[in-house]
Amino acid sequence: MNWLTNFVRPKLKALISRKETPENLWLKCPKCEQMLFMRDWEANQEVCTHCGHHMRIRPMKRLPHLFDEGKYELHPLPRVPVDPLKFRDTKRYDAKLKEAQAKSEGRADALVVASGAMGGRPTVLALLDFEFMGGSMGTAVGEGLVMAADLAVERRAPLIVFSASGGARMQEGILSLMQLTRTTIAVRRVKEAGLPYIVVLTDPTTGGVSASFAMLGDVHIAEPDALIGFAGPRVIQDTIRQELPAGFQRAEYLLEHGMIDAVVHRHELRETLVRLVGLLMEPKAPESASLAVAEN
Repeated sequence: MNWLTNFVRPKLKALISRKETPENLWLKCPKCEQMLFMRDWEANQEVCTHCGHHMRIRPMKRLPHLFDEGKYELHPLPRVPVDPLKFRDTKRYDAKLKEAQAKSEGRADALVVASGAMGGRPTVLALLDFEFMGGSMGTAVGEGLVMAADLAVERRAPLIVFSASGGARMQEGILSLMQLTRTTIAVRRVKEAGLPYIVVLTDPTTGGVSASFAMLGDVHIAEPDALIGFAGPRVIQDTIRQELPAGFQRAEYLLEHGMIDAVVHRHELRETLVRLVGLLMEPKAPESASLAVAEN
């Protein structure tokens, strides 16, 4: 009887079982291909610690880094008809929706609306989730953005949108395209109320979202190396049959050509947004001045 083989090895295997060993301890950066320890990567807001590459981050992981003390209130999206066109390709649309909802901890669609204090000031945020069917804009996303705009007007708060989308949702056809107009009108109401509307363009922002509310901000900020445009560079290159400039449609290229206002690292976004809102919001009249006007 081999004591090492028959006794020691089974004991070691029992101590270090596969069930107790966490999966996905490491991941590879898609840009520099360096290995990243998952815990360090998450603590760094999903930015590569080697090359600074900004990977796509989901709204629920982004929110705690934006609001004061990480505290905020989530607002459920308005209920909309599910699969109004009874669309089906390789799978029924309602089945795809259920799969996406299950992977998103039960969230209804690709938009997350939250409110809370940023720099001590009430603020409304609307964030698209690219992991939910490519962040595509259907009726639920359109209704959610209209709700966020109404909430901002009601609370006299700035509206900040984080875009991340492949465009309109083809499974909803014309109903999806209608949201381009509806979201544009919603943004206009925020501006007519004298409130700031700021857009943070993240990777990727394309299609119908870039053709509507994502390009209507008072200020446009982008994360580094984010892809921003209507059609993708491959489609454009195949259409015009010409080589595109290096970095075409990336955030830095757009900044250089005056299409956006700033490229901001994810770690500096909160501070930048708080400062911008402070500059754009009308200053409150001092209480003593208000009393003096009332007395006169």
